[in-house]
Amino acid sequence: MPEWSVAEPQKLAFDEPLTTLRVRIVNGTVNVVGTDEGSARLEVSAIEGPPLLVTQQEGTLSVAYDDLPWKGFLKWLDRKGWHRSAVVSLAVPAGTRVEVGVVGAGAVVSGMEGHTEVKGVTGDTTLVGVTGPVRTSTVSGSVEAQAVTGDLRFNSVSGDLTVVEGSGSFVKADTVSGSMIVDLDPAGPTDVSLTSVSGEIAIRIPHPADTEVEANTASGAVSNAFDGLRVSGQWGAHKITGRLGAGTGSLKATTVSGSIALLRRPPGEDEPTDITPDAVPSDAVPSSDAASSGATPSAPTDKKVL
Repeated sequence: MPEWSVAEPQKLAFDEPLTTLRVRIVNGTVNVVGTDEGSARLEVSAIEGPPLLVTQQEGTLSVAYDDLPWKGFLKWLDRKGWHRSAVVSLAVPAGTRVEVGVVGAGAVVSGMEGHTEVKGVTGDTTLVGVTGPVRTSTVSGSVEAQAVTGDLRFNSVSGDLTVVEGSGSFVKADTVSGSMIVDLDPAGPTDVSLTSVSGEIAIRIPHPADTEVEANTASGAVSNAFDGLRVSGQWGAHKITGRLGAGTGSLKATTVSGSIALLRRPPGEDEPTDITPDAVPSDAVPSSDAASSGATPSAPTDKKVL
């Protein structure tokens, strides 16, 4: 089995066919880009602390610390591991399966067509132009997905999710306190499911749209930019329900105390505008806190947010 110990900046090329890439680092940055070439290239441009172990066996290329296992990765918080850092860049065939684990490091994955999985403890992840299925898990790191057309799954404790021009057929995201900002491309996705405990949710829907909508919050504010949807609930829980177009798609958003905003993407717009959870207007249907304070609640009518 070919094996290299990389303790200083170095470049390596691999001629053998590659089916799987596995990278696990602490601090620093991982860049993975898909190419049309049949070979893989690795560049370690900076490294501090223990060396990285690079191995290639039966179509699998691994770049990792030997004391950092993939199994139980999100629980790896060994303090002695913080005294290490590496900047790793890889160019691999676009169809390669990619598994990246980062602790305190940033990860950028672009142009991949195969299955991509990213696990992060505190590092942020950026996905650009990924067409294969994606699965991301973080403790507190954020995930930004730009022009991702593959199915996207996101799970986090307090990390935020931002989807820009999402056009995959499926988006499923779960977080405890992180916010979720999802901008949907007119081409999709077909099914969207977002769940949060206290995080805020903002969804920008194409117009005209074609989806069945069900959004619920137990005590947060809601805002709706579509006449075809109904806002119900005046004290405590609030719902936004209804059908847009033929309703062939599905959009479900659930949060306990976070706010929910459904925004409209104008027809024919090429560039998405920035949206944030703050897009929920101050006069949206109030939370139960406002009701308990004696304030007079607004009538549960549709709100326009353009």
